[in-house]
Amino acid sequence: MLNINDLKFDSNGLIPAIVVDAKTKDVLTLAYMNRESLAISIAEKKTCFWSRSRQELWRKGETSGNYQHIVSITADCDKDALTILVEKDGPACHLGTDSCFTNEVFANDELHSFSLDGLMELLKGRKKDKPEGSYTTYLFEKGIDKILKKVGEECTEVIIAGKADDKAETIYEIADLTYHVMVLMTEMGISLEEVRDELASRHIIDHKVKQEKMTK
Repeated sequence: MLNINDLKFDSNGLIPAIVVDAKTKDVLTLAYMNRESLAISIAEKKTCFWSRSRQELWRKGETSGNYQHIVSITADCDKDALTILVEKDGPACHLGTDSCFTNEVFANDELHSFSLDGLMELLKGRKKDKPEGSYTTYLFEKGIDKILKKVGEECTEVIIAGKADDKAETIYEIADLTYHVMVLMTEMGISLEEVRDELASRHIIDHKVKQEKMTK
């Protein structure tokens, strides 16, 4: 593990720190640290930066309450930049947005990015606006019973494909199941964040169980 003294700070004694949401992997902000703020961050397990405009230490969340709890800090290959994974208590940007990076400069229409978070936002939009001709709109209009029926049907399809040891078909059916489960989540007001938190809590429990087994 690197020591702070192994890092390469610039002529002003600073090192850029890219802050990333540990759960969504979204880039939240780019800030700067000096040796003191980095040491404070490690000691307190919360981000502390050096404000270049105010020329003083800046503990993120000190006034807003939007603390960033550090999961890990990693240096790049040249040891002159940091990536900090955090779990945040609120928006990262002073404008109130989750991320400081919201102003799109370029988008390549030939390459389509996908994320579960993006799909969830699309489903929320379908539930709210209910555009005609949309299958998702049809599900929301039919209601919870129809949605649950489709979830059950897709579960069965996954089982059949898996039993047949058909990898391609199983992937296809898991994608269908995932979509319908997310429609159910949207209908019930369940967020991806809540599911991530539940899975994270189970990971901690599983880790403890493994440790207990190893000590026996």
